[in-house]
Amino acid sequence: MAHTIPSSKEHLFSAAPVTEAVVRLALPTIVSQIILVLYNMADTFFIGRRGTDAMITAAAVCMPAFMFLSAISNLFGIGAVGVISRAIGARQPEKEKEASSFAFWGCFAAAGIYSLLCWAFLTPCVNVLGGGAASVYPLAKEYLLLTVVCGGILTAENTLMGHLIRAEGRSVAASVGIGLGGVLNILLDPLFMFVIFPRGQEVRAAALATLCSNAAAFVYFFLYYFRLKRRKTTGLSLKPRRLTKPVVTAVLATGTPACLMTLCENLSYVILDNLMAYNGIPAQAGIGVAKKVNMLAHCMVRGMSQGVLPLIGYTWAAGMRDRMRKAVRLSAGASVGLAVVCMAVSLVFAVPLVRLFNHGGGLSVQLGAHFLRILCVGGPFSAWAYSCISIFQGVNENRRSLVLALMRKGVLDIPMMFLLRIPFPLSGIVAATPVTDGVVCLAAAILYVRFVRRKVTAEPVFEDV
Repeated sequence: MAHTIPSSKEHLFSAAPVTEAVVRLALPTIVSQIILVLYNMADTFFIGRRGTDAMITAAAVCMPAFMFLSAISNLFGIGAVGVISRAIGARQPEKEKEASSFAFWGCFAAAGIYSLLCWAFLTPCVNVLGGGAASVYPLAKEYLLLTVVCGGILTAENTLMGHLIRAEGRSVAASVGIGLGGVLNILLDPLFMFVIFPRGQEVRAAALATLCSNAAAFVYFFLYYFRLKRRKTTGLSLKPRRLTKPVVTAVLATGTPACLMTLCENLSYVILDNLMAYNGIPAQAGIGVAKKVNMLAHCMVRGMSQGVLPLIGYTWAAGMRDRMRKAVRLSAGASVGLAVVCMAVSLVFAVPLVRLFNHGGGLSVQLGAHFLRILCVGGPFSAWAYSCISIFQGVNENRRSLVLALMRKGVLDIPMMFLLRIPFPLSGIVAATPVTDGVVCLAAAILYVRFVRRKVTAEPVFEDV
């Protein structure tokens, strides 16, 4: 049988203490997600030190378009992680190769098409994102051109490669690649903004720093993959291969909830930014900073969920039900605990946190702190929902994960924004997020309990992809 994973890594999945396995898989992913968020924050942080509310807003309104690339990466990457981990657990090396090849080239094609569409409809895109104000428009247009049109494929493939490498249990290596891009972006931002480019071009400098850092991360992943191939210690394949319907369907079905959740999240941000635009640039700048600060809690939860996904997929396919239950309890409990800590910090230190990214002071800082206090309340609820979505992806219960993903972003929160803004024009728009998180948390608990009673407590069987 073809070699699909080093024995030491399979030992981590199958025999190492569950706590050790969860920590070794999740901790590097959490760290890389924190670095990823910090580098997303870096643009706002450094622009805020010398720029205007218009510059801060330009970078903030482009975030959904940039994060759409993450939706593409998640469609193929999260989908491939689920399939690959189950293929390893079920001893199906050919499916591992096919899934990784399809994910790589599918992501390449989808990101390329998206970048071309953004280029063709650049002006409408900026307007839809909420960057139509005269002082914001030219800055947002340039930022979008450099980060999405020019750097779209590199950004999407860099995240995709991190998913693929992590699917075999190499969380540290995957996190190093993601972290490399983040650290480099943080270093390049001040260099480009304050040394190379003249004052007034902070947005262009930030965009170029993002482009260069993502290119560097992609090069790292590519070189690391070929190193594994030379040593014959990986079952991944990036060569174009003949595809079979079951594997393609499995990758897309597993990845679709993660993709749609990111897409709907971005759509929600677009609507949020547009609704805030009616209240002026200070409100837009305030919510832009509040979203980025609040993103830190979500990134740790997402890192935990993504980190343990290969372990859940492997143990489920191998019939290790008790081991899977322990991994779920440990990872979900840690996710909720981290979210509670982040919520407490945000409630107490809202103003100082917002001031880190907005040195201009004034109304935008006051509004940003107010918005942050509202957003952070939903953290513990969304932590449990994220955990359940990841569990269902790992065990091939794609309908359940899809239902939760769509409920959390899109189905409930967008109507809630319009509903709550009637009695509370500013606060109600933002409060839609934590209210929705609470509802989805309850739904996730119900779906998970039903799943455990129906399948997890049943007699283990040898699962296929």
